[in-house]
This record gives sequence, C-alpha cells and structure tokens, in this order.
Amino acid sequence: MARNPQPQTTTPEIILGGETALLEKSRMHQRYLRDVVPALVRDFNYQNPMQVPRVAKVSVNVGVGEAIANAKALDATVRDVSIITGQKPVIKKARKSIAQFKLREGQNVGVMVTLRGERMWEFLDRLMNAALPRTRDFRGVPSRSFDGRGNFTLGLREQLIFPEINYDQVDKARGLEVSIITTATTDQEAKRLLELLGMPFQREGESLPSMAAPRRTASRRRR
Repeated sequence: MARNPQPQTTTPEIILGGETALLEKSRMHQRYLRDVVPALVRDFNYQNPMQVPRVAKVSVNVGVGEAIANAKALDATVRDVSIITGQKPVIKKARKSIAQFKLREGQNVGVMVTLRGERMWEFLDRLMNAALPRTRDFRGVPSRSFDGRGNFTLGLREQLIFPEINYDQVDKARGLEVSIITTATTDQEAKRLLELLGMPFQREGESLPSMAAPRRTASRRRR
C-alpha cells in the first residue's frame, strides 16, 4: 500500500517583477507594531487600540504637462515611477479643455500611484531612510505641510534622490508629490506618528532650502 506523501514545508512566497518576496511584514511595519503603537498610546492615552492612528495609504503624483507635445516624456515618467514605487502607475487625463495651455479634454497630463499594505510600508522605509538623506543640503522636511485632517504632503524636486533610479537613463529631472494619508484626527497625532516612524522633520523656526534643489553657484562680484 502506497504511503501518503509527506507535506513539504516551504516558506510562502510571491513573485513580483521576477523577484521572490517573502510574505512577511516589512521592517517599518514591524517597527510600527512593536514601537510606534505603544509610544502613541502613552503619549495620547488612547483607551481603545482602534484609536491609534496608522498610515492608511500613500499617493505618489507626477505632473507631465510636456506629454502633450512629447509622448516619450510620459513613457519615461511611467518607467521612473514604476521603479520607485514597485507598482505600475495610473495615467491621469485632463478633465476639461483649456485653450490657453493648448490642452484638450482626455489628454494625458500625469501619472499617479496609490500604495497600500506592505508596498506602502516599504516605500516609506526607502523614502525616509534612503531617498531623503540623499537630498542636497538636507536638514529635514517642513512640518507645515499637514492639511488639518492628519494628512501630510511632501514635494520632491527630482526623482534622482531615489537610489533605484539610474542617472544615465533619466531624460529629465521631474518633481514628485508624495501624500501620506493617515487615520489620525489631528495634525499633532499625525506628526507624532510620522516622527516615530522616522520622518526627519525640520526643527521649529529653522528655514530650509527647497527639497532636492540644485546647488547654488558662487555669486558674482559686485562691480
């Protein structure tokens, strides 16, 4: 009588873009559960664990107005955003025509990605710990970019601060807008959440140069 084959114990895996990714929580997600949640409970005296704010989603937007005259610009932007976020972006189309800008309804004007789950946590980890420190003259991100409902928006001047981008393959530096949507009810709670996750906010009262701004050249001598 044939024996029943023994079940093989393998690590759950998924295939993403030809690479094997383990079905585990990312490093930042583990940090949130292990360190951030207890700290927020102590700081704000939450009575219910469901009150603890969390990051719900992250949206990355790139405007590509030049795509009206140059279709290759849109393809390059889609490629860069896909590399940065690990997810194929959605192409945004113009909602109405504007004759002044030679814009017609339905034309492609930008790309957008909405990240959730582990991809969201991995992107935030790379943003805070790898990309932002590569910004020229970086001394923190402005803390005034909250919308009053616990959501934070950060503008980046160029995609080259992400280490995944190959400088030789970039046709043009393009800005990105990163919106971090949280479940916090106040900006104070949202800021504390992001601080504990590792967002490098600037010090109070300190003015900073623009994000990823080019280095200034030496000023000319006065005549």
